[in-house]
Amino acid sequence: MSANRHPISPYVPLLLSLALVAGLFLGRNLGDGSGGPLTIFQLRQPAAADKLGQVLDLIDRQYVDSVEKGALVEEVLQEMLHRLDPHSYYISAAELTAATEPLEGSFDGIGVEFAIQRDTVVVVAPVEGGPSAQLGIRAGDRILKADTVSLAGAGITNDGVMKLLRGPKGSKVTVLIGRPGRPPMEVAITRGAIPINSVAAALLRPDGTGYIKLSRFAKNTHAEFLAAADGLRAQGMQRLVLDLRGNGGGYLNAAVDLADEFLPEGDVIVYTQGRKSPRRDMVATERGAYESLPLAVLTDEGSASASEIIAGALQDNDRAVVVGRRSFGKGLVQEHVDLPDHSAVRITTARYYTASGRSIQKPYGSGVDYDADYERRAVHGELYSADSVRIDSTQMFRTKGGRVVYGGGGIMPDIFVPADTAEGSQFLTDLFFSGTLNQYAFDLADRERNRLLAFGSASVFKARYALSESALDGLRKEAKEQGLIEKPGELERSRKQITNRLKAGVARNLWGDAGFYEVMLDSDSAFIRAADELAAGKATGQK
Repeated sequence: MSANRHPISPYVPLLLSLALVAGLFLGRNLGDGSGGPLTIFQLRQPAAADKLGQVLDLIDRQYVDSVEKGALVEEVLQEMLHRLDPHSYYISAAELTAATEPLEGSFDGIGVEFAIQRDTVVVVAPVEGGPSAQLGIRAGDRILKADTVSLAGAGITNDGVMKLLRGPKGSKVTVLIGRPGRPPMEVAITRGAIPINSVAAALLRPDGTGYIKLSRFAKNTHAEFLAAADGLRAQGMQRLVLDLRGNGGGYLNAAVDLADEFLPEGDVIVYTQGRKSPRRDMVATERGAYESLPLAVLTDEGSASASEIIAGALQDNDRAVVVGRRSFGKGLVQEHVDLPDHSAVRITTARYYTASGRSIQKPYGSGVDYDADYERRAVHGELYSADSVRIDSTQMFRTKGGRVVYGGGGIMPDIFVPADTAEGSQFLTDLFFSGTLNQYAFDLADRERNRLLAFGSASVFKARYALSESALDGLRKEAKEQGLIEKPGELERSRKQITNRLKAGVARNLWGDAGFYEVMLDSDSAFIRAADELAAGKATGQK
């Protein structure tokens, strides 16, 4: 008998998947949708389900080789769901915990943001109010050991560090802390609930323009936003730029609650509709605290899902000016169903539509390389020129005030701002993506941490701190040691961008993300354009 195996038919995973689903749901009380558990599959053909179940049983009893059934089950489930659309998927129990944490808004641990620098775990910032901050652990401290496990040396990974530092609330871990100029000290830390923040930065510019950067839409996003916005308003905020660039979304309710703060009662925020899901409208209530605040929203190709719901709602209701580049185009609604083994299925049941009737979802299916969309945009020139954006003229809609907008994939901004390439170079790209720029920024901050912290705030640091020529020479030397090639003229061409990013990186190591954005906004073309529109009173929706 030949040892060669016959190729597996592409239909086998689908058949096995259907059999698996049948097995998972047969005999389970699915309910009728009137209060019982969520029903995904109604098994109307028990004979077919029995047949598929028999095939699985046959494999289990008579297949020539032993089969790792758990791995097979997970593989065929993923294969089946992925065939439906790009966003239906199966998620294992272990993956579910990691995926849910950022959206739940907290985890249990010691409360530090850390980075691995030169094989050493360095505290970037303690979480305000967390266990480590309460014990005096500060930015720049080295975590050398957790209980008896060394955290220094080659081979240390982020996952490995997190497994050692995280743990159930109330449990203890003893860490060995190294601090420049002092001998190492042991600190016993009782783990606690650590918040995962949605607001990366909340800043007020001298002209009264507020800036809030949202990194995700989680359970706490609405409350976090209100706290940040109320703080800026107390300082004199007259207008707001809401930055959703790179925000991949999260919970629908968080997006709806946030949009409600800006829209008057009765305005449609978003609606969902599917083959088996009747239209469901989400409408603004009377509670909006910022209905008359001049507003701009920043988007780019990384703004997805909940971010697009916000941008689309404010654009369609003529409430804000959207500035930047076309958003990602993720407008499929997933229902989450937990399975008995603590894994889960997320299956698409409907689509999101903006108030004007636009579908947010970009094309997918046969003949479409969904994952290559970003590359196509770059090759086609869409990231650099508004004229290169492919608009489906058959998907024309009108806003509340009669302006024309287009559907068919993402939210197209009112004001297009191209990706900044004027001062770019391969050397800058290499510095950034190799991690050399971030590493050197940490080294600069670490060498003069006390002196730089004496500035008191990121805004004062930005105004008074200037990078010396010797600092740039040090960066060039570091790049050379890392094998990065600087072609003639590249540093001069990219000097401004390199200087800004390096200075912002130093600020991040001292004051966290707020310090980074405080510096970077001065050269952020999309923010500058949005702020100018608001200050001039030209933005859509200003009252």
